[in-house]
Amino acid sequence: MSDADIADLLRKTLEDHRLSRGERRVLAEIFGDKVRDERERALARHKAFKLARAELSDSPNNDVLEWLEDVTKLLLTPAAEPTSQSEAHFSPSDHCVGRICRLFEQSRKRVDVCVYTITDDRIKDAILRAHKRGIDLRVISDNHKASDLGSDVEELDRRGVPVRVDRTEYHMHHKYAIFDGRQLLTGSYNWTRSAAAHNEENFIITTETGLVRSFQAEFDKLWNQLG
Repeated sequence: MSDADIADLLRKTLEDHRLSRGERRVLAEIFGDKVRDERERALARHKAFKLARAELSDSPNNDVLEWLEDVTKLLLTPAAEPTSQSEAHFSPSDHCVGRICRLFEQSRKRVDVCVYTITDDRIKDAILRAHKRGIDLRVISDNHKASDLGSDVEELDRRGVPVRVDRTEYHMHHKYAIFDGRQLLTGSYNWTRSAAAHNEENFIITTETGLVRSFQAEFDKLWNQLG
């Protein structure tokens, strides 16, 4: 829609010195769909004020001011929607291990890990490097798998990484991690050599705030229960 078309539309809505519900709906659709950048919005606001001044030059009219207020509200730049980023990874592939290790390398403050088992030494080493850098780490794992041959969980515990395991006959079967409270990794992928080399598995990484918040709350609850 051209500047002239928008000016003509504004002029028509001002004829009765009020913005009806139908006119408001039409303008909202046009300003939302057709007027896309701040320059176009500024031009439309300028035209609205120019039309209002012309009407008010004859005589003061509160209805004109109310029309102007309604129009300028519709022309406010909409707040940017928060965006989230997501990615998907599939095994068998060493790419999965590399991506997990990079997340530990890129972490700045805190990582919470809640996984059924850890037997891939590459991931264990990435965790230990993060621990050495001073990253605040917490690891939750399954008590039965923690003592399995090849498990890295007990070594992490011995090296000073805070570890808690469930103490039930059932399995703590989660497979997720939260990095710096803003990135969530979750999926079927076990942190094992078999997952990387042979298994058909997957995980996603997302910054979607609602999901991160839900998983963080569940981790905190489970951590406190196992303390």
